Amino acid sequence: MGTNIKLAWRNLWRNKRRTLITVASIFFGVVFSAYMTSMQEGSYTKMVEIVVKFYSGYMQVHHEDYWENKSINNTFEYSSELKDMILANKDVDDVIPRLESFGLASSKELTKGSMIFGIDPQGEDKLNQLGLKVREGKYLQPNDSGVVIGAGLAKYLQLTVNDTLVIISQGYHGVSAADKFPIRGIIKHVSPELNKMIVYMSLPKCQEFFGAENRLTSLVVHVIDQDHMKRSLRRLKESIESPYSIMSWEEMQPEVVQQIESDRAGGVIMKAILYLVIAFGILGTIMMMIMERRREFGVMVAIGMKKAKLASVIFFETLFIGLLGVISGILFSLPLLYYQSANPIPLTGQAAELMEDFGFAPYMFFSVQWEVFSQQAISVFIITLIIAVYPVISILRLKAIKAMRG
Repeated sequence: MGTNIKLAWRNLWRNKRRTLITVASIFFGVVFSAYMTSMQEGSYTKMVEIVVKFYSGYMQVHHEDYWENKSINNTFEYSSELKDMILANKDVDDVIPRLESFGLASSKELTKGSMIFGIDPQGEDKLNQLGLKVREGKYLQPNDSGVVIGAGLAKYLQLTVNDTLVIISQGYHGVSAADKFPIRGIIKHVSPELNKMIVYMSLPKCQEFFGAENRLTSLVVHVIDQDHMKRSLRRLKESIESPYSIMSWEEMQPEVVQQIESDRAGGVIMKAILYLVIAFGILGTIMMMIMERRREFGVMVAIGMKKAKLASVIFFETLFIGLLGVISGILFSLPLLYYQSANPIPLTGQAAELMEDFGFAPYMFFSVQWEVFSQQAISVFIITLIIAVYPVISILRLKAIKAMRG
């Protein structure tokens, strides 16, 4: 076996041009598939980041009845012990309280349904840099009596900074909730839908408005890294008991998960076509190599070399070519995709406007997760191994006299 490996390695460099052409076909296959997958996964990561940072967080703690019936009556009383227990998990970075409900936002004769978020301004700004999204006016302060509203809602109600917004809703256990609020700022929310209906107010003011003193609809749990979320969720589900429940963003936003999975399915088809092109490229170069060396193989068999040994040598040659192509492809892809990850490609014109309308930054983002590289390298290498069967069969079926005449 050792002799066969040495012979295979030496044979590769007898004709450097032929070897480099074959390696190049595998190299470009790895690079192209890794680049496409990185761009695809980068867009998913950004989508999840928007959902997590600007709405649900990685996980949320609710009253056990709240998610099925999102009524302000299904709130729970804030408990520092509950917060401390969650923060005791080493993967948890922060716990942010929220009180969410619905109401009618009005100005003069105009009225629109709105989502009202009672927030801790400092905590939310730490989580999602909400203060940086303020386009007019200023961000909320702790215990602020004013509100910050979405740009779409402000446009519809014809309001601007320092105008008065009237909100009418139903409070805790049916109490009447109606009040006037000065507009401190106008925010351009990353979600187009929320931008048309969002109203932020400080948590104490929101609790006072709804008559829900010291009550919350959720505690948003932020973890240090998304990769640690499932481990944290499992531990917290073991420790959090009734009347509380904890849910991951995937459970709260199944439509986002379905969108990613359906898009991945489309990506699988595209990658299958790419792999098919790669496979035919590799097969073509391997067939060229076999045809060029057919006379050489005939002579070797004629002078006494066993076909099985010759087939073994050719198999190892193909194996080495596959390894060289895959390794060189990964080594080239790593710095390229790390650079693209740090410097996403900006979009312009209608493409940029379309991305912004859907709540995304106008860039093509890239992922540098190890799976991006490993999956493509393994896939292309498996294709190479399958193709390596062809020269082995060709050698075993070789007719020495016919080969030498050819």
